[in-house]
Amino acid sequence: MGPAGILRNYQRQLKRNRCARVPYVTRPSLTDCYGFRVIHRLVRLPIRRGEYTFIVLNDHTLRTMSGQVPRSLTLKSNSLSICIAKEIADIEPVGAIGIDRNLDNVTTADSEGSTLRHDLGRATEVKARCRETKSHFRRSDVRIRRVVYEKYGAIQRYRVGWILHNVSASIVRRAKEKRFGIVTENIRGIRRLYRKGNGQGTNYRARLNSWSFYELQRQIEYKARWEGIPVAYVAARGTSVNCSKCGSRTTTYPNGRRTLHCSKCDISVDRDVNAARNILAKGRGVRFTPDGPPEVRKEAMKGKETT
Repeated sequence: MGPAGILRNYQRQLKRNRCARVPYVTRPSLTDCYGFRVIHRLVRLPIRRGEYTFIVLNDHTLRTMSGQVPRSLTLKSNSLSICIAKEIADIEPVGAIGIDRNLDNVTTADSEGSTLRHDLGRATEVKARCRETKSHFRRSDVRIRRVVYEKYGAIQRYRVGWILHNVSASIVRRAKEKRFGIVTENIRGIRRLYRKGNGQGTNYRARLNSWSFYELQRQIEYKARWEGIPVAYVAARGTSVNCSKCGSRTTTYPNGRRTLHCSKCDISVDRDVNAARNILAKGRGVRFTPDGPPEVRKEAMKGKETT
């Protein structure tokens, strides 16, 4: 229920002479599309008729907004967000980059035959430390628990978001320099594999369910769209177990290493590199689209959650 509905219920209860709790805002925010103006280094916001307040913009925001059209503004207690519009000319890709997302790394393979691994182990460690810290909380007080959990949740969100931002920016920058499209696998619904009752341990399920695979996909997609780089999604089936050279089934080494062996080709290949190459090969016959996977577009049109 929105703020207007909450206020209507409050007024209705007051008219009935009931003891109504005064509503309050936990996360105040203001979104404006028409009333604000950007004047040099200042953002002018109307307070009431004929009265305005001003917010000073920093150099980074001014550089980003230079030559762009501001569309909307969102003001919160400690942040200011400005939405801008930009005319984008889509590039015609001369190749592609296949992206394999994993818990501890992101591996890419491109049409030139080169592979690159981006380490995400630090993000996994941050989540594990925050999860362990919260697990030590024993006080039976919901209010204190909420404060502690929000604190460490924010720490985890900011630190992991910074790591994912650098990785996604590096991938998109590389695609832009080489005029490559981006191909990634559609792993929507993968969390169903790590539900309670699947015979997996608590720590294992916690690690996999905290995997930020969709956040990385979201960052790569919107940054690629901002640069006019097309994005394609392919099915994830067989990308990790089929040989990227001949397509036959591979076997894993018994020592637990992430290395696959193809008896037909008599070669050994890293599991993540093999998956990135298979994703790249699947993307050659897929139409590039800026709107995400087909089922994600369908769910978004229905107004359902897409994560």
